[in-house]
Amino acid sequence: MKEELFISGRNIPNVDPHLHIWHWPIPLYLFLGGLAAGILFFAALFTVLGKEDKVPGAIKYAPLVAPIAIVVGLVALMFDLTHVLYFWRLYTTIRLESPMSWGAWVLMAMTPISFLWAFIHLREVFPKLDWKLKWIYELESFFKPYKKLMAWALLPLSIVLGIYTGILLSAFNARPLWNNAILGPLFLTSGLSTGAAINILTAKSSYERHLFGKIDLLLITVELFFIIHMIMGYYSGPAVQREAVQLLMGGEFTVFFFVFIISMGLIFPAILEIFELMGAKVWAAIPAILVLIGGACLRFLMVDAGQITRYLY
Repeated sequence: MKEELFISGRNIPNVDPHLHIWHWPIPLYLFLGGLAAGILFFAALFTVLGKEDKVPGAIKYAPLVAPIAIVVGLVALMFDLTHVLYFWRLYTTIRLESPMSWGAWVLMAMTPISFLWAFIHLREVFPKLDWKLKWIYELESFFKPYKKLMAWALLPLSIVLGIYTGILLSAFNARPLWNNAILGPLFLTSGLSTGAAINILTAKSSYERHLFGKIDLLLITVELFFIIHMIMGYYSGPAVQREAVQLLMGGEFTVFFFVFIISMGLIFPAILEIFELMGAKVWAAIPAILVLIGGACLRFLMVDAGQITRYLY
């Protein structure tokens, strides 16, 4: 009798019948990373443009959220790691072809800058804040002259961080729903939109609120454009991608996709912002909060649905 040995990758826990290794900490991390990138991008942009007096909320108040978002996102990422104590190995090498390497180094650069940015504005945001230690005031005075230099550094860093959150998924070629080049620009645009939403919530004048309402409206339009072309890309791709997109277009994630992301997270906020810009009385916090919810839902959807899709041909 001739014996034959068959080796198969099937029946592997957390891999078959579908990938099940990325849980809620990963989409939370992707959302908070994009949110911090959007907030810091606008703070840096308007600082470089010399418009600090016109948009104080975006430059002084909203950036207080950024370091908190980064830290919470990193804690969520650490929570998901199997070997937490080995995270430092990401910093023992630089691999230009690795999205994770890019993300690790960009976060290492952005985290201290985000804390410094918040630190030099704390007394302006909280006028009654009284530090008892003289050296803290001296430290604040030392870093303030470098504010514009920090802004110039934050501009490219925030863009890279925002786009990295999407490229991190699209680099997984084995997952048909993730294997789409538009994910990077889509997540960047979504991150900028959520950043603009925070700026609307922290705006200190009607001018600032309307300015970021217009910016967010533009970003929502671009985001819808990217989503439409992402769907078109799936349908024009191979059979596995056409099968994968059915999760969004008639499958188990369809209601979530169209209700919480397309309708509630994009179209409805855009309509409210148009009404507000036309002079109607709309509570600005409503579209801003909906944009934030939609941005978070987009990450959770793509991470969960992407793990279900696979190549079987």
